[in-house]
Amino acid sequence: MATGTEPHTAPMPDVESAHPPVAAWERIAVVVVTAAFGLWLILWAVVVPAFQAPDETAHFDSAVHLAVGDPWAAPGDLRVLNAVQAAAAQQGSVSRDEWSTMTELLAGAPGTSDTVDQMTQHPPTVYAAGAVVLRAVHFGDLRWDHAVLALRVADAVAVTPLAALAWATVRRLTRSPRAGLVGALALFATPELASIGASVSNDAPVLLVAGVVVWLVTRLLTGDLRWRTTVALGLTLSVLVWLKGTGLPAVPFVAIAVLVAGTGTLRLGQRCLRTVVTLGICATLGSWWWVHNLVTTGRVQPNGYTAMRPPADFPSGEGPSLTHFLDVSWGTLTRTFWGSPGIKAQVSIGDLFTAVLTIVVLVVLVAFAFRRGPLLRPVVVLAVFPALLIVVQTATSARAYLTTTEVAATQGRYYFPAVLCLVAISAVAWRRVFPRGRRVVAVVVAIVAPAIGLYGVAVAGNWFWNAAHPLPSGTAVERYRELGPVPPGLVAAVLVLVVVGLMVSAIAVARAPHTAPRGAVEPVRASA
Repeated sequence: MATGTEPHTAPMPDVESAHPPVAAWERIAVVVVTAAFGLWLILWAVVVPAFQAPDETAHFDSAVHLAVGDPWAAPGDLRVLNAVQAAAAQQGSVSRDEWSTMTELLAGAPGTSDTVDQMTQHPPTVYAAGAVVLRAVHFGDLRWDHAVLALRVADAVAVTPLAALAWATVRRLTRSPRAGLVGALALFATPELASIGASVSNDAPVLLVAGVVVWLVTRLLTGDLRWRTTVALGLTLSVLVWLKGTGLPAVPFVAIAVLVAGTGTLRLGQRCLRTVVTLGICATLGSWWWVHNLVTTGRVQPNGYTAMRPPADFPSGEGPSLTHFLDVSWGTLTRTFWGSPGIKAQVSIGDLFTAVLTIVVLVVLVAFAFRRGPLLRPVVVLAVFPALLIVVQTATSARAYLTTTEVAATQGRYYFPAVLCLVAISAVAWRRVFPRGRRVVAVVVAIVAPAIGLYGVAVAGNWFWNAAHPLPSGTAVERYRELGPVPPGLVAAVLVLVVVGLMVSAIAVARAPHTAPRGAVEPVRASA
């Protein structure tokens, strides 16, 4: 009899023997698609000009503050270094040959400006890691754009395993090697994900750690009830909440997942114990910053934007409009989720296009993902994470609208911590839309998803380097040669490698077998 199971429960096979093994060809395919994703991120790191990612100046400034030994200031009190502002000024005023190193900027423009760096509303974890990277590459000797690029590349490297995690999550849920590869390729359909993941941002490491959380949750929900998996989930959740407030909704998500996992195999008391242990690990190791906030500010998440968006009253005779709020929220969220790079999200792959993509995905998810069957429980639990992010983001945006008259905090990237949940649920849904044509659907998605991504990088590249003209030109190449961080030939080489990797991955999807052993959710031994 398996340890920790009900008395009437029959002995269960070990988790690895019950799970379909990964063949050699599949391992190679996963390596290829993950490498292609990593190069895809590097491509975005060199295509988007420095300081043109959302809040990148502030993120970079925070890392530099710590790299030069400055303390982490209270929320709203940190000011942007004059050296960082001088770097941004050089970008548009002098030729690249005259751009300064970071040491020259810090010496020539000492002190801080009056501009608020709002990033101290977040934990210092990500910025401390960025400071370590800067010091490791001797950032003082680097030209300022190469210092920015060093942090971008570090973030891109950190996010690269997300493709392998997408494959592992979808494969675990569906038992299909083909669906797993398509899940990894689906990440290419969101150019904004690549843009954020390859920028100087505190969102990039959140993507990786949240991806690990979702993968571990999926393992639990599909029968991996070993204590070491539960403990690993608690430890990973702790790391996630160290990074940023967008990781906090993962706490109730994980609690629900651990409490539900093993229903029918573990008694309720056993599942409650596992939940308490998981949350206890997170509370012990991960809550330090949020407790610090409560003690010092009286709030879990202080607002670093107060000085930038002070409270304001609506004009006389006017008041908050639900229609206006929903219209701005929908348009901004859909556009900035799929593809709207730029410091002000000024570049778009198309408002109508992104709205249609969103509607199609939502309709398929609602109509097909939550049907009765052995996967209903895992799908419902996985849907909790994005649902919580929607609730938190909407509440934050509504509060900002009511107090400042501005519909703020409406960014699609706030949902990226749950992107693997969305990919996994979508995989289940789309397999049900065409149950007799799954191979054809898989191949179509394996081609269309990267095509959307390539379209997105073309739009962004032409916007920044070709005066927003839709067709590439020699002028764009020359402009990049003058102002880009690396030679244009290197950009072209990376693009070619990405395309080759995508083609190989699509062929692997077309040739992949569909193996789905009887029973979608595997029961396994509950002991460690």
